[in-house]
Amino acid sequence: MKSVFACAIAFVAAAWQVPSGVTRPQVMGIAYVHVQTSDMAKARAFYGGLLGFKETETSTKAPDGAVFLVNARQRLFVTAGLPPERDERFIEVGFETDPAAMLPYLRARSIEAGIIDDQGGRALQHVVTTDPDKHSVHFVSNSFSPDESGAAPDRRISRRILHIGLTVKDPAAADRFYKDTLGFSETWRGGRPEGTISWINMRVPDGTDYLEYMLYPAAPPNRRQLGSAHHVALLVPDIQQALETVRARLTPGDANRGATPNIGVNNRWQLNLFDPDGTRVELMEPWTVR
Repeated sequence: MKSVFACAIAFVAAAWQVPSGVTRPQVMGIAYVHVQTSDMAKARAFYGGLLGFKETETSTKAPDGAVFLVNARQRLFVTAGLPPERDERFIEVGFETDPAAMLPYLRARSIEAGIIDDQGGRALQHVVTTDPDKHSVHFVSNSFSPDESGAAPDRRISRRILHIGLTVKDPAAADRFYKDTLGFSETWRGGRPEGTISWINMRVPDGTDYLEYMLYPAAPPNRRQLGSAHHVALLVPDIQQALETVRARLTPGDANRGATPNIGVNNRWQLNLFDPDGTRVELMEPWTVR
């Protein structure tokens, strides 16, 4: 699968020697989320039109995809070519760190990891691995340039990716990767109905972004459930203002026309929107309801 960077994966174990006593580099936050779509025109209308994110010029170098600016350090990548028979729409997630230090650290912990070399001229190398649930996890430096996310007119409905959701079958196995290896820490857990645990929030060790375990211990999610579970949460200061903005931008027949805010189990106002292929984008206020 080609990424928006037209990268080639090169696993080069021989080129990297694992030093003794290697320590974990900082993991500062979420760098990007990469999703796939069956219709780039509709995806652009959603991410660029409805959500108001500016598309970078680099997207012209990737005719099968687009890069949308959230802020100086966070991006949303969308590529075309989603087969109608495939349920998975998440391609990869990226966390901000020092990739040169992360690779030997992961290998010192006996975690298979490799390098993605960018053939488009970028000096940045991505370190890529998979978590226990086979999600593709990338580690990158914060070298996005230039930052045009706030260029006039600034139509962004949000200025930050607050968290991402990934399906997890076994939270203990996920913890061995995210908590024990990468240093994430649990901040909250909850679920429906009351008394059950459906979600676990895991904050990055050196920032405030977080990963949400979406628990499916018994059976894998179906297509609809997967589109909701694998989600991006965008921080908004005022859910009512966000709702008014969304409604003003909706076009006739848009499936999001009936979206209404609700108070989640975490006691925060949220509004769920779905891209043309059913990937959920959650708008969430930063504080609990008083």
